[in-house]
Amino acid sequence: MSGSRAAIRYAKAILSFALEQQKEVEVNNDMLLVANTIKESNDLQLLLTSPVIKTELKKGAIKAVFSQNISSLSQGLINLLIDNKRLSILEEVAKKYTILYDSLKGIEIAKVTTAIPLTDELNKQVLKKVKEITGKEATIENNVNPDIIGGFILRIGDVQYDASVANKLQVLKRQFADESFVAKL
Repeated sequence: MSGSRAAIRYAKAILSFALEQQKEVEVNNDMLLVANTIKESNDLQLLLTSPVIKTELKKGAIKAVFSQNISSLSQGLINLLIDNKRLSILEEVAKKYTILYDSLKGIEIAKVTTAIPLTDELNKQVLKKVKEITGKEATIENNVNPDIIGGFILRIGDVQYDASVANKLQVLKRQFADESFVAKL
């Protein structure tokens, strides 16, 4: 939990600094790249979180992966995390930054849970529907959960719409249970 709090503090600090420099959009793009790169690479995740691997090796690997692709502000954040021995929370800091940035710009985060990954076409349809419902722009966070069988669960802020097959089966199960209970009376 302390890693999460630390990630929020670092994310707030870099956002504040980026706003002063008027480079918040550039840093947001960097943070999206960093988060996606780490998320997609098991080797990079292991490298960052391993207590056995020396800091110098981690530093070299991270600089090799990101130095050409990110701004000097984002590189400064990575250097700060290295100096403070907090490189293991880099992905979380990047995600928290993006959430803070989206909140600042009034962009909603729509969490869509599906049985299979969303296609680009479905992603566009969901974004369009979210804009109709909320009147705001949104970014999609797709979570894959085969347990819902089919359909989707859409969550925007505190509002949740469950159109999953698993939910519909649960509703039917309750209805049958209630009807069989009533029939016994």
